[in-house]
This record gives sequence, structure tokens and C-alpha cells, in this order.
Amino acid sequence: MTTPEMPEGVHARYTYRLRVSSTAEKALLAEWGRCRWVWNQCVATSRAAHKAGEECGPARLDKMLTSWRAEHEWLREGASVPQQQIIRDFARSRAKALKDIKARLPMRQRAGMPKFKKKDRSTPTLNYTRRGFRLKSGRLHLANGIVLTVVWSRDLPAEPSSVRVYRDSLGHWYASFVVPAQVEPLPATGRAIGIDWGVNEIATTTSDNHDLPHPNHGKKAAEKLARYQRMMARRKPKRGQAASKGYWKARRQFAKVHKKVARQRQDTARKWAKKVVRDHDVIAVEDFRPRFLAKSTMARKAADAAIAAAKAELIAMARKHGRTLHLVNPAHTTMDCAQCGARTKHALPLSERTYTCTACGAVSPRDKNSARVMLIRAGLNPAGADRVRPGRPLDGQAA
Repeated sequence: MTTPEMPEGVHARYTYRLRVSSTAEKALLAEWGRCRWVWNQCVATSRAAHKAGEECGPARLDKMLTSWRAEHEWLREGASVPQQQIIRDFARSRAKALKDIKARLPMRQRAGMPKFKKKDRSTPTLNYTRRGFRLKSGRLHLANGIVLTVVWSRDLPAEPSSVRVYRDSLGHWYASFVVPAQVEPLPATGRAIGIDWGVNEIATTTSDNHDLPHPNHGKKAAEKLARYQRMMARRKPKRGQAASKGYWKARRQFAKVHKKVARQRQDTARKWAKKVVRDHDVIAVEDFRPRFLAKSTMARKAADAAIAAAKAELIAMARKHGRTLHLVNPAHTTMDCAQCGARTKHALPLSERTYTCTACGAVSPRDKNSARVMLIRAGLNPAGADRVRPGRPLDGQAA
């Protein structure tokens, strides 16, 4: 029995750890040095074109890459595929920045224009299309004769169309393959669930068994992080001086703890998302943008909750298993009554955790009421207390 594929254009990423020899690592870093030079040339060319009032699209930069490779022998020694792909990345980054400027978004919401990549601060990242790599005998062969050993923690479901090879802050190398996304259907349950995001509890649902409590991964690691930060501060080199071994050791330990916390958050979110998707056919989730919390008194706790990561895992898991997921506009969800649909005249303060309806007298925990409102707005409640204005639906379907 074949696994059905998703609509054309939908892809998934499968990431694997790489075992890289010293020779292969030297070759990868040399390739990255060439690609970084190409990126910086694109930034300089783009800025010059802007001052001159000229266009600077990927077609022009592609032609310039041909001339750059003709002028510089050391650049020709590298593969052309990753150099072409970094121009594509630059073009996408610049187009997004120009789009935000044209849309007159606030400065804090805009994607900045591409900047120069510094040697000691940029992370090596190489992109290869299908003509730049191949898999042979379980090993990854890249253009220019670079051979890498892949730790196959799971099988690739399909032939990859591209691969991204990158190094993280700990010096570990990874390969991220892009393959067509495929649906892995789960048995139907006939149940629906509403989900409201929060800080004390990351997710409050209409089912008590599927609430996601705050695991406090960052809080538990805060003491270690603070200790390594103090060690780095004491060993910080003066301007123009090389950092000591002690500084780099403390920096590595700091990055190691950060990586562990990030993995713990992802693991918690993924397990919870799988449980929700396995037990429900339809999911109504608040389309919450937690960025504003970074400027509130709850910034640290909200960052530790990683609401955006949990939401992304839930959407990805629903798409993977073919479940229906509705993204519901969060406007007034804490003011509406899930029983009768009445709306309070004033927004409830955060300190008030119980919702009491002045119209029907219903009393319930504030977050549980909001979770039920998600179901109503997604059209999953037969009582139909929907407060959607005509022509402006409050929910969108994500999967």
C-alpha cells in the first residue's frame, strides 16, 4: 500500500547528524568561505545599485557570479551549485525586506536588509540542489568530491530534491534533506478539541487530559547558564586580542546547555502535539503571535514556554497525519462566553483567572472558556454562538 502524497509543492525536512572527517571539514569550510565571499559581494553590489537607482535582481547577480568565477581562480575551485544557491538566498532575503518596506510595516516587524557575513560570527551553511549531491552506499557525496557519513536515525521516505549542510554552535554538522511531504493517516476518532495558549500553562484545551503544563526547562538550566556567562565575562578578550582557551571552553559549555534546553522544548512540544493529533480528528487552535510578550513583565517565562515552537509542531503534526486544523483569530477570545456568546464590556485583567458571564451566569476557568470559544469560532459547536462579522471569517485552515 502506497502512502498518499500531499498537494504539490508541500515538502518536509528530514535532518540527520553527519560524521565529518578533518579532510571533509576543511573542504566544507573552504566552500563556505567562497560562498560567504559571494554573499558579501551581493550585499555590496545591491547597496551600490540602490544608490545608483538601478535594479539588482538574481538574474543580474547570476551573470556577475559568472564574471567573478572567471576573474578569480580560487573561486572557480569551488562548486558552482552552493554559490548559485547563496545568491538565491540573498535574493529571497532582500525581496522580503523590500516587501515589508513597501507594506509600511512597523520597524520592529520588518525583516532587515541583508548584511555582510563576518568570518567569526557567521554559521557555515551550504545548499545543494539535486545536481550538486547524490547518495551512494549510505554516504552523502557533495560536488567537488566531498564525502560525508550520514547517521541514518530513520529512513528517508522519498528521493530528496535538495540538501542543506550546516554546522551548529557546538561544531556538530548536520544534513537536512527536502523530500515531498506524505500523509501518514491515523484512525478516525470523531472528536474535536479547542486549544488556547497561555503562560502559566502553555496550552489549555477543552480536554483536561491534553493540557500542556509549563515544563520550565529554561528555569531549571538558568543557574548553569548564569555560571558560564560569568566565566565568559571574566575571560572576555580585549578589543583586537585573541580569545583564550578558557573563554572558548566556557562559550562552548554555554552553547551546550542552550542546545539541550532547545531540544527539551522541542521534544516536549512534539510529544504533546502527537498525543493531540492522535486523539482528535479536528483541532481549533488560537492563532497566537507571542512576540508582544517579549516586552512585557512575563518575557522570561513566555520565552521559556516556547509557545511558537509548540504551535509549529502542532501544525506540522496535523499536516503530517491528515488532520483538519483551524487557526482561529485570538481577538476577544477572553471576553466571549462559550455558553451564550455574550461579550463582556471590558477586557479581563490577567490577574482574574475565572470567567463569569454577566448574561447567562456561566462560571468557568478563564483559559478553559477561551478554549471552548475556539471550537465555536471554528464552527465545531452546534450551539452556534459565533460572533464572526459577515465577510471577515476569524479562522483559517492550516491543514
